[in-house]
Amino acid sequence: MNLEFKQLIDIDDNTLDIITVWMLDWWGKDQDYSYEKLRYFLEHTMQKDKLPQTYGLFLDGKIIGMCQFSLEDLDVRPDIYPWLANLYIDEKYRGKGYGRILIENATKKAYEIVKYDEIFLFTEHVGLYEKFGWEYIEDIETFNTNWGIQHLYKLKINNKGK
Repeated sequence: MNLEFKQLIDIDDNTLDIITVWMLDWWGKDQDYSYEKLRYFLEHTMQKDKLPQTYGLFLDGKIIGMCQFSLEDLDVRPDIYPWLANLYIDEKYRGKGYGRILIENATKKAYEIVKYDEIFLFTEHVGLYEKFGWEYIEDIETFNTNWGIQHLYKLKINNKGK
């Protein structure tokens, strides 16, 4: 079994199609994204040396999960950034420890690439991110009818200026 966490920059159309469908089914349709609009959005999150950046978790060469680092993710909170966003594991691979691997790798990568003391995320999950050093901040109103109130977390990464 070959497991690899890597930055997505120049990916093939099949991989881009897969992650577009994931995001479309997860949140895109609820946000009135078409397939084309979401694919275009994802194409422009694949930056090499600046945010946003997209990463994939691959098992034997096949993408099974992804995450992104972004300067914005929750439009009602433009005062906080950067964000870990769109952390996703394909349904067929959930419950097998791949989520843990993705979160651990994303946390390590944040330390390397994000030039801030902390990074944020929002989620409906309770008790998951604390296992990886994330600190619960507060419940936050997203003003999105599909999400409602979510939990806001931050991770101190202490690498400012690197």
